[in-house]
Amino acid sequence: MKKRNLYVAIALLFLTLSAFTVHKFYMGIYQINYAPEKKMLQVTSRIFLDDLNKTLEKKYARKSFHLGSSQETPEELELLKKYLADNLYLKVNGQTKQLTFLSKEVDDDVLVCYSSVKGISKISTLEIFNSVLMDWSLEQQNITHITVLGTKNSILFTESSRSGMLKY
Repeated sequence: MKKRNLYVAIALLFLTLSAFTVHKFYMGIYQINYAPEKKMLQVTSRIFLDDLNKTLEKKYARKSFHLGSSQETPEELELLKKYLADNLYLKVNGQTKQLTFLSKEVDDDVLVCYSSVKGISKISTLEIFNSVLMDWSLEQQNITHITVLGTKNSILFTESSRSGMLKY
């Protein structure tokens, strides 16, 4: 009887622990700041490296990607820039603006990318399109925090809502 109770307790413990396995969180975090003195939008992207590498492998039909590692190639960096340009873009006052990729760095398991848009003297409307990693996981969400002339806003981008507009 004691052995049976022990087996039941072990089975319940196993079921309880397996029911609470960690579910991966698919979230990218973006920051857009308007610097009026520089007439520039500054964009910071924080994207999980493993998800990004898997997305790029799928997108460009490659066996592997090594962004953020010592095996990273110049070609992989160029494909990253292309991917970001295709999946993250801005319209300022109704005009599509080209994001200029400036640099990147690795922060633990996150790739932090820095971009900018120059020549922005005034902002009346800002439309943001963000579908980064959504072609890899339908659960992907990208939150973007925007600061323009002291006004702070946030927009959550999902599979069903890939763009948002702010008026100033």
